[in-house]
Amino acid sequence: MSKKPSYEELAQRLRALEQVEDESKRAEAALEKSKAELRLFVDSTPDLCFLKDRAGRYLMVNAANAEYFGRPESEILGKTDLELMPLEAARVCMATDTRAMEERRRVISVESVGESAYETRKIPIIQSDDVIGVAGIIRDITEQKGAEEALKSEQAFLSAVINNIEEAIVICNGEGRLVRFNEAARRLHGLPEEAIPPDQWARHYDLYRTDGITPLSMEEVPLFRALKEGRVQNAEIVVAPRDSDPRSLVCNGQALTDGTGSLMGAVVAMHDITERKQAEEALKRSEENYRSIYDSVNDALFIHHIKTGAIVSVNRKMCDMFGYSREEALQLSIGDISEGKAPYSQEDALKWMHRAMDGDPQLFEWRAKDKAGRLFWVEVNLKRAMIGGERCLLAMARDITQRKRAERERKRLQAKLTQAQKMESLGTLAGGIAHNFNNILMGIQGRASLMMMDKTPSHPDHEHLHGIEEYVKSAVELTRDLLGFARGGKYEVKPTDLNALIQHENEVFGRTKKEIRIHGKYEKRLWPAEVDQGQIQQALLNLYVNAWQAMPGGGDLYIQTENTTLDEAYTRPVKVAPGSYVKISVTDTGTGMDEATLEKIFDPFFSTKDRGQGSGLGLASVYGIIQNHGGFINVYSEKGEGTTFNIYLPASHRDMVEEGPKPKGQEIQYGQGTILLVDDENMIIQVGKKMLETLGYQVLTARNGQEALDIYGQQKKGIDLVILDMIMPGMGGGETYDRLKETDKSVRVLLSSGYSINGQAQEIMDRGCRGFIQKPFTLAALSSKLRKALGETTA
Repeated sequence: MSKKPSYEELAQRLRALEQVEDESKRAEAALEKSKAELRLFVDSTPDLCFLKDRAGRYLMVNAANAEYFGRPESEILGKTDLELMPLEAARVCMATDTRAMEERRRVISVESVGESAYETRKIPIIQSDDVIGVAGIIRDITEQKGAEEALKSEQAFLSAVINNIEEAIVICNGEGRLVRFNEAARRLHGLPEEAIPPDQWARHYDLYRTDGITPLSMEEVPLFRALKEGRVQNAEIVVAPRDSDPRSLVCNGQALTDGTGSLMGAVVAMHDITERKQAEEALKRSEENYRSIYDSVNDALFIHHIKTGAIVSVNRKMCDMFGYSREEALQLSIGDISEGKAPYSQEDALKWMHRAMDGDPQLFEWRAKDKAGRLFWVEVNLKRAMIGGERCLLAMARDITQRKRAERERKRLQAKLTQAQKMESLGTLAGGIAHNFNNILMGIQGRASLMMMDKTPSHPDHEHLHGIEEYVKSAVELTRDLLGFARGGKYEVKPTDLNALIQHENEVFGRTKKEIRIHGKYEKRLWPAEVDQGQIQQALLNLYVNAWQAMPGGGDLYIQTENTTLDEAYTRPVKVAPGSYVKISVTDTGTGMDEATLEKIFDPFFSTKDRGQGSGLGLASVYGIIQNHGGFINVYSEKGEGTTFNIYLPASHRDMVEEGPKPKGQEIQYGQGTILLVDDENMIIQVGKKMLETLGYQVLTARNGQEALDIYGQQKKGIDLVILDMIMPGMGGGETYDRLKETDKSVRVLLSSGYSINGQAQEIMDRGCRGFIQKPFTLAALSSKLRKALGETTA
């Protein structure tokens, strides 16, 4: 049995119960107060607040909600949205209620009811893990949505305006981060059309100072200057897109602030001034060029007053060209700078100027005169011009003295080419004449030689026959000159020391013409040249004689040798190959020649001497001999200034051949054997046969190549030697020789021709001929050649 509590214990328990009751009452009071405060807060918010049970019946609404429905709370509680609002609006509200309860989470959505828009926030009410209802707050955002739409529209309008502005616009925020480019700026900065993040914009271009070279620092970029300084005006920069040409820009910008003055960012408008800058630069260059051209162009410029013709301005080149100071030039008349003689007088110049003043530009050549009186050629271009707003006459004078000289040189070279072509044609003619003439001389010489055999010196005909032989010798010299001119004068060619040959000729000529002082200057290591020494001696002698005749009172003759290398431009006009040449210069101090004489100096039979003083073939022969050696000859002369002949002979790489003693003349050598004489000329056959028989030989004759082959084929064992003419109709000497060699490899042939041993004759000799004899020949010469060709020793 339990112990009964005491009075004090009971009193203590009672006090505890009273305390609990008091605390409960205070808690209830506090709860009621909180509910009252919460209700007051809920009723004071303009948002619609409500509680619904799971069936959608309203358990609580605030004052704003009751006002929205237009009913007191008592008429709302227990009802659903279907009972309180139109069907469509009720379905929208109920759908979000169901979604929040089913998904057991807060659902935020924007709902439109008619023209109104609402933002709803709904939260499921969960008790003991069961969803028993939903609480919601609904805010009317109709005005906000309208403001947002207006803002979007305004922004779209502003964007359209910015993008249609021709100037480039760039915007940054308060931190300096690029946030906006308009379309003009995009194109100007080379940005791609597709959207790229603002932080990547600067990768597509570079910014420079106005020099286009020095990069802009961040502090110099106009956009950041505007952000920092508040304003930037007329700042010039250069933007260089990575894939296009740089552009020059002038920038104006300012900082952007809100209504409170807080910094929001900065905007810069950029105007493309590239064309203007280019125009300014072009104008600047034009002005500089004008000043530079006018004062330093390589032509003399004059500005004349269009009415008076007086010189009112000149450039520096005019002063340099004419030798006047600028001040002196402005005092000159046209006559002061012209030759002064018609058609280059002041009156003639004024005629040209009047034509130009009438608007007809004039271009003409003029003989000008400088301060020292020197005359020179200029090309003048005259035209009317507006200078400084004044009608003036602009004259430009170009020094064409060198061009005129070049034109004269071109004409000279053309004349030389024409001369070479003419000489070649004449050479062919002269060769034919010399050949035929030598055949005639052969008949005369042969007949005379045969007659001389029977005549003693005391015979009355001996003197006449001897005279005939002397005349034949003179005629032979004439044909030799003709053959030399006709490229037919080479006999024996070998590498030669021309220094030694020339020095020998100088000594011989100096002994005979003591009134001529000969001066020699010789290249120390002169290249050898392959020449026929006799022909070169003949050419030098002809030049020496020509110089002596040009110095009747005596004078100086200068001979110089040198090695030289000629390029194609120099050799093309004379039709020889470029390369190494030996040059021989022969200069006299004689009377000289004018241009008309120079044009004909190498023509055969042309002579400035009196009749009987020369044949006119000397220089023509020199011309042919030099050409025959693969070289060429030039002549330079002026009346009263002497003459220089320059001979160019191809240099040889072969060693020079030492000259042996000259063979002495021989007497007639008699022999024996059978000779086949082949020639198409009857007189050569007749006289040749008689000469051979006189020398003791038996003779067979043939008048063409085929006849010679037939005779040799029949009697080759009995024929000791064939004398073969080189030039015959049908089968020539070359083909006849080759056919004879086919018949008998050991055949002995002596080649005979009215031409010299040259060209085809030399080729035949190189193929094995026993020798060569040139028509006309004497009995002694023939006998010597026969003995040598037959392999017999001569006396």
